[in-house]
This record gives sequence, C-alpha cells and structure tokens, in this order.
Amino acid sequence: MSLINSQVKPFKATAFKNGSFVEVTDVNLKGKWSVVFFYPADFTFVCPTELEDLADNYAGFQKLGVEIYSISTDTHFAHAAWHKTSQAIGKIQYTMIGDPTLTISRSFDVLIEETGLAERGTFVINPEGQIKTVELSDGGVGRDTSELLRKIKAVQYVAAHPGEVCPARWKEGEATLAPSLDLVGKI
Repeated sequence: MSLINSQVKPFKATAFKNGSFVEVTDVNLKGKWSVVFFYPADFTFVCPTELEDLADNYAGFQKLGVEIYSISTDTHFAHAAWHKTSQAIGKIQYTMIGDPTLTISRSFDVLIEETGLAERGTFVINPEGQIKTVELSDGGVGRDTSELLRKIKAVQYVAAHPGEVCPARWKEGEATLAPSLDLVGKI
C-alpha cells in the first residue's frame, strides 16, 4: 500500500534539539509543513553530508514554513554526542529524533529488519499530517537538498491552487498545468 496521502501514524520519541532533549510526537507534525528525513546511522559516511546539506539550507526550509525532523535508529544520546563531536553535524538546528525501538522507521516502511537501520527515506508532510511525497534512496546515494526544496515548493503550490499541477522540472514562478480533456495528447 502506498504511503502517499496517508496519515502519519502515532508515535512518541525523544529527540535532540539545540542542546536539549525534547519529546516529539506525531502531533508535532501537524499544523505546519514538515520533512521527515530518515538516514541509516550516526557516525557514518554519507549521512553527515546529507544532514549538513539540510543544516546549510535550514533557513530556506524555515522561509517556506517547513520544519525538519531527521531520524535514525540511534538514541537521542548518540545524536547529542555526534552533534558535539562533528563539525558538520554541529551545524544542525533542526530536531534529531532517536528511534531505538524502531517504531517510527517501521511505520514509515523504511526499516531494514535484518540490520535494524533505516533506509534513506524522505517524506514531505502537509499541515494535516498527510504524507505528500516519498523518496527512497540506496544507502550509498546521498540526497540533494535543492531538489527537496523544489519538491516542497511544488507540493505547497498544488495545495494552494486546486485544479493546477506542476510539470516535470517545474520551478517556482513557472507555468503550471490545469488538467483537462483539452490537454490529452497535446503535451
């Protein structure tokens, strides 16, 4: 079953944010746009490059009204230690959720059962708590924040403009499409 347009399942976890441990639940994802960004593990190789890319572009997400939640199956203690010891991870201001019970990773269908690690999964969630985009990547392939920001702008545009859709490579300010019988076979 596809996760697109499904509601985020209930969860409760401890996270590391701005030098403190905080509780995060599915309710935190409601009322604003959110990105849930799963990665395999702390203290690894590709993961810090992705998380640093998010950190370097965090202001752009905030400008769009989007909150970032990174999640791995590590504990919140491991997130805090990584934040203190890595220059790249030390830049992070967004919430780093620990999922040592594997509950959240399972509910987003990104858990690799054999290893207890999460796949590289990116989920854009609307203010109603519905999953609007899903991206899964192989463990060796890092994600690009600029493409994620483009997708968020497109999803937000479509949400604000019923009856319009964004074509491939659409960028903010470009023409959209209004699906109709008149367009069939003409694109």
